[in-house]
Amino acid sequence: MQEAISVPDQLKEATNYIKKLQINLEKMKEKKNFLLGIQRPNVNLNRNQKMGLKSPKIKIQQIGLVLEVVLITGLESQFLFSETFRVLHEEGVDIVNASYKVNEDSVFHSIHCQVGEFGNEAARISERLKKFMQDY
Repeated sequence: MQEAISVPDQLKEATNYIKKLQINLEKMKEKKNFLLGIQRPNVNLNRNQKMGLKSPKIKIQQIGLVLEVVLITGLESQFLFSETFRVLHEEGVDIVNASYKVNEDSVFHSIHCQVGEFGNEAARISERLKKFMQDY
C-alpha cells in the first residue's frame, strides 16, 4: 500500500521533473544544431586549441563550363559544406549535383556547378572559398 503524498510534495516533484525535461530539451536542441552543422565551433580558439579538429581541405577544378568543388572536412565541420553552398549561391552558379561520402572521421563532399561563359567566375569563386577555408 502506498502512502499518500501531500500536495506541496507533489508540486515540488512535478516542478523538478519539468526542470529536468527543460534541461534535456535544451541539450537535445544543441545536439541537433551541432549535427545539422548550424552551430560553428568556437571561432575564438586558434587552430592548436581546436581539440584535434581536422583542418578542412578544398580542391576546385574547372573543366569547360563545369566547376567541381571537392571539400574534405571532419565530422565536426559540417557547416563548411553549408557555407560552401552559400558562397556558390551568392556567386550565381547553378549547382547541378552535390554528394558526400563519410569515411571514418572524414567527410568527402563533391559539388558540381555550371558557371557562366565569361570564365572569371571560377577564379573569383576559387579565391573566395580558399580564403574562407584559410580563415577557418
